[in-house]
Amino acid sequence: MAFICLDLRCLFIFLICTEFSSTFSSSTEIKVNPPQDFVIVDPGYLGYLYLQWQPPLALENFKECTIEYKLQYRNINSERWKTIITKNLYYKDGFDLNQGIEAKIRTLLSRQCTNGSEIQSSWSEATYWTSEQGSLETKIQDMVCVYYNWQYLICSWKPGVGAHLDTNYTLFYWYEGLEHTSQCVDYIKSNGVNVGCTFPSLESSDYKDFFVCVNGSSESKPIRSSYFIFQLQNIVKPLPPDYLNLTVKNIFEINLKWSTPKGPIPAKCFIYEIVLTGDETSWMTTTIENEIRIPRTSNESQQLCFLIRSKVNIYCSEDGLWSEWSDEECWIVDGVRTKTMVFFVIPFIFVSFFILLTTCLLLYKQKAVLKKIFLTKKEAFSHQETLC
Repeated sequence: MAFICLDLRCLFIFLICTEFSSTFSSSTEIKVNPPQDFVIVDPGYLGYLYLQWQPPLALENFKECTIEYKLQYRNINSERWKTIITKNLYYKDGFDLNQGIEAKIRTLLSRQCTNGSEIQSSWSEATYWTSEQGSLETKIQDMVCVYYNWQYLICSWKPGVGAHLDTNYTLFYWYEGLEHTSQCVDYIKSNGVNVGCTFPSLESSDYKDFFVCVNGSSESKPIRSSYFIFQLQNIVKPLPPDYLNLTVKNIFEINLKWSTPKGPIPAKCFIYEIVLTGDETSWMTTTIENEIRIPRTSNESQQLCFLIRSKVNIYCSEDGLWSEWSDEECWIVDGVRTKTMVFFVIPFIFVSFFILLTTCLLLYKQKAVLKKIFLTKKEAFSHQETLC
């Protein structure tokens, strides 16, 4: 009996070892090649690049498997890799062409085909650099682009410190929806040199990468190109609010109201920053509403003024620019109002009295002259009657 139990145990252990050995052997034997012909292609869209590859070799044994690809890419000076899992043989994205680009890709086999184990190939790598001409000192400086009131885009820059006096600059731009890159047709000039561009109406350009390249030409030396990527909704500078109204219902509460800035930006897309100033204090807050009630903690302030400015909020953009400040709206308490009225009313009364007195004198003088003329004519008429 003991021998039978021992044999059963040995058989059980043998079967477990066989299964483990088979699983381990099968998983270690499964290998897959990396994708072929991995390249980074520049179609001429100022930084919008194609990453392309072909399926790996020897996929005959994996016809029933789902083949996926793990793609990682970044600009060379960036610390973070972007990671994409895809079944396609290409991927498109925007890159900063001021720096080099590196990317790597590997093949992934689904767990259904590999006994539950994740099988992946080695990496296939690719890099891309633009052809750099000219020194860094010849590049433009201080590039600034503002999308005013979500209606028209203006970019401006300064010439490179190392650029020769005969250097001039050209701006090109592209975004998805344009068939090809476009050149600026309305340059801003300074001393005959292009230092900015006013863009035409940009249709269907929101919430897309907007690519800009500013290059230059000079007979004395080559000029280094500069590349920029941004999204238009993130550089909007709206108009300031108007029709400000400040009401103090009682000594404990202030009510502020204003109108939505004019233009195509929806009312729901605004955030407002309000600055309230008293005699010796200042207070700031933000809101997405067009009205705010502020409690007064003290009634000592004899004058209250507020300013307000607007910006596109986080529900419509990731970033934005504050508008200019509105005109100041003030409220003056009765004591100061009385003093102010006295200050203005007294001179007004004095001036009015002076004008009235002058008018009376002129009328009196005119009456005396008329009376004198009348008497003269009367005497002449009487003398004429006497002669007759």
